[in-house]
Amino acid sequence: MRIGELAARAGTTTRTLRYYESRGLLPARRDAHGHRTYDERDVKLLEQIRTLRDFGFDLEETRPFVECLRAGHPEGDACPASLAVYRRKLAELDALIGELRGVRATVAAQLARAERVTAALAAEALVPGGPEPGCELGGQTW
Repeated sequence: MRIGELAARAGTTTRTLRYYESRGLLPARRDAHGHRTYDERDVKLLEQIRTLRDFGFDLEETRPFVECLRAGHPEGDACPASLAVYRRKLAELDALIGELRGVRATVAAQLARAERVTAALAAEALVPGGPEPGCELGGQTW
């Protein structure tokens, strides 16, 4: 198949395919007329790249999976190098989850503090002679 058909089947652009070729991820086979040619293996290779990219893998992280497929394995994650990338990605995700938990705890603490302050101000406003309720917006009190 030609590059346009491969792009359509893979849901990408010919420009992306040429970029992958320049990065060594997509083989550059040519017919007698100099046109790029592709086959079903290339469709599978592009599906692997897209799946990994959708999961947050950068393009270079897809290389071991691509090489595994190009070596003739039925799946891109059947090789030790692919498993190592999975392990690194899981460690990266675990670290990000830890950071997000910390951020969440900080935001929850800020919310709790703000709710206590708001409740205290509301209680003071109910006391005769207490402050008038107001809201500051852009430096103006309303």
